[in-house]
Amino acid sequence: MSRAEPRAPRLSWHRDHELNESRIAQGALAAAAAFVAVWPYTSVIKPGAWSFAVVTVVLVIAAVGVAVRTLLIRRKRWIRETAAMIAQAVAALGVLTMLVAGDTAIFGVVPTSSTLTVFGALAATAWEQVVFGTAPLDSTPGLRVIMGAGFALVALLLDQLVAQRSAVLASVLVAVVGATPMIVTLGDANVVWFVMLGILILLLFRQSAKRNSESPRRVSTGIAVGAGAAAVAAALVIAPIVPVSASLAGTGVGVSVDASLRLGNDLRQPDPVEVLTLATAENTAPYLRLTTLSRFDGRVWHPDRGDTQSLSDGFGAAEWTEDVAAKDITTSIRVLRMSSSWLPVPYPATSVQGLSGAWKLMPENRTIVSKTADAVGNDYTVASLRVNPSLEQIRAVSAAAAVVDPDDEPLELPDVIPTTAREVTADATSDYDRLIALQTWFRTEFSYSLETPVDEGFDGTGADAVAQFLDVRSGYCVHFAGAFALMAQSLGMDVRIVVGYLPGSRTDEKRGEETIYSVSSDQLHSWPEVIFPGIGWVPFEPTASLGVPTAFASATTTGSGPGGAATPAPTTAPTSEATSGPEIDRTDAGGNTGGAGALRQLDPMPVVLTAFGALLVLLLPALIRLGIGTARRRRARRGDAASAWTELRATLIDLRIALSDADSPRSRGAVLVSEHGVDPEAMRVLTDAVERATYARSADPADLAPALGEVLAQLRRSVDRPSRLRALLLPRSLFAGRGSQAPLLV
Repeated sequence: MSRAEPRAPRLSWHRDHELNESRIAQGALAAAAAFVAVWPYTSVIKPGAWSFAVVTVVLVIAAVGVAVRTLLIRRKRWIRETAAMIAQAVAALGVLTMLVAGDTAIFGVVPTSSTLTVFGALAATAWEQVVFGTAPLDSTPGLRVIMGAGFALVALLLDQLVAQRSAVLASVLVAVVGATPMIVTLGDANVVWFVMLGILILLLFRQSAKRNSESPRRVSTGIAVGAGAAAVAAALVIAPIVPVSASLAGTGVGVSVDASLRLGNDLRQPDPVEVLTLATAENTAPYLRLTTLSRFDGRVWHPDRGDTQSLSDGFGAAEWTEDVAAKDITTSIRVLRMSSSWLPVPYPATSVQGLSGAWKLMPENRTIVSKTADAVGNDYTVASLRVNPSLEQIRAVSAAAAVVDPDDEPLELPDVIPTTAREVTADATSDYDRLIALQTWFRTEFSYSLETPVDEGFDGTGADAVAQFLDVRSGYCVHFAGAFALMAQSLGMDVRIVVGYLPGSRTDEKRGEETIYSVSSDQLHSWPEVIFPGIGWVPFEPTASLGVPTAFASATTTGSGPGGAATPAPTTAPTSEATSGPEIDRTDAGGNTGGAGALRQLDPMPVVLTAFGALLVLLLPALIRLGIGTARRRRARRGDAASAWTELRATLIDLRIALSDADSPRSRGAVLVSEHGVDPEAMRVLTDAVERATYARSADPADLAPALGEVLAQLRRSVDRPSRLRALLLPRSLFAGRGSQAPLLV
């Protein structure tokens, strides 16, 4: 065919067999964006089935999008995109159904009414876990549902935004979704994620620009890399010195704590500081108590003042019987910026090491107190128990009766307190169920606020303040604890209030096998306790939106089905959501070091996983290109000339060998033979096959793989080693559109 002859029209068979690399690149980029968005959630949810579900759903959505767009290449754009979205949504629903509730679905993937019921129950359980749980959350079927469904929606949106070249919206969506865990938990910045986000944004804008006819076709790689490196370096240098840095917190005493319930001003401090750290090998950290308050005179609760004894004498007899399950817990505590005559310890403490003789223990409430020493600077280890009675055990025991001092004047409470207590607990049949009813009522009908008590004028613990709190239904932990205690007391139960700290925020720091938790000044807290004979003092958490409500599991419970709500693990100390605390250098504490200072070891897993993830990202284009090339060569082995020539074209693009629309296959082959040393016979086999397929479709197919392999090998040998390496790691053909300077040659 001479160049003077009119060009043959592009025939349909060619488009039927061509695999459009840009669609694969779009799908891979959308999936990568979804994975970047999900990365921060791995720090607030423990590894488990949820991550597998999310990865599977994202990959299925990407694959279905590529497949549908390829099949409907001849259709109008809006039809193609609508069909892709519908197919992706159906596929995601089927995958999620199979992974979570396959036994309730038709063929394991088609959801039924039973499936929807299971999804609803699991979602409700997961919502309660998120609202009341402590990070990192356990991986549960409920979280698998909401995370799978949530990121299915995110992946769908990202796939459409990438397809529409909306790089700005896609970047904003990834940034908002990925930053949510850090914002909600007030956790530290995830530097690895920010770097990944920066790389992703560059790729999104590059993909958008490559397909824009008005964008420049060439750019300086050196300038782009230099600008990106400068931006990352600036972020890493500037981030540690912004006002949220722990270095601005100072090293002196940050908080002075007394035994009263006047905690409002402490909690309203504008700049919380880290007051202590604790280390434990358990999955969750315990609450830390300072002291207890048992006597109420109508205006204030008074701290308990009992006999003290030497630490070596022990904490006294157990308040629980041997038939109640109990687990040994060890907690190492270092007080950094808290001045107090009480030391924070978990309940019930059984022994303590690392303290001087100035500290005494009060066996009545298992607290540690001193008349001369200060808490700041102490580093000690406490052995305690986690007492876990069964639901049957605690329901079978009545709470101890309220203790009345005959010398005290009768206490008159506003009628609203006992009346409301009786109304809320009217349907309960045991003291434990009455207390659970009160706890649930406070957590569901009230709201947490530090400002409402000030605005409404009841920022105190008196009976009148409690009455107003019950009317306004908004306050902070002191009001919840005080109201709960007075209502339980009006029901004839022995109750007291505890002042202490929430468990704090889990950090990435380790001390041997123990995880370090950081406790800040705004985590000062109070909660009520009721004593059950043979079980001990049982804490409750009525404060709305804070901690996990106390609940005990039945001894006969063996697990819940897919639709059943999960029972919270039994606990004798409420646990809380992780809250923020500045990072510290643990070498600055000084003073007593006790016997708990095991040598810190670096956990290699984050480094290994990060390195593996980075390597996978770097090799991803090469792996995709390898898969595409293998598929083309397989079709070429069956005589598919279009696939063979398309693979030749892609290799030329990867190796940066110039192509032109003006060349026919035969003329292009001649250039490759003369300029790149390609074997003439192998090249002739390929060009003849393309011409026969174009003008004589009935010809018998022949195996083109040997000729194609020989031509490709000779082309690679014709360029230098850097070009071959660049073609392998950064295959340009994956991103070259049909409008580039490397079109298909027919």
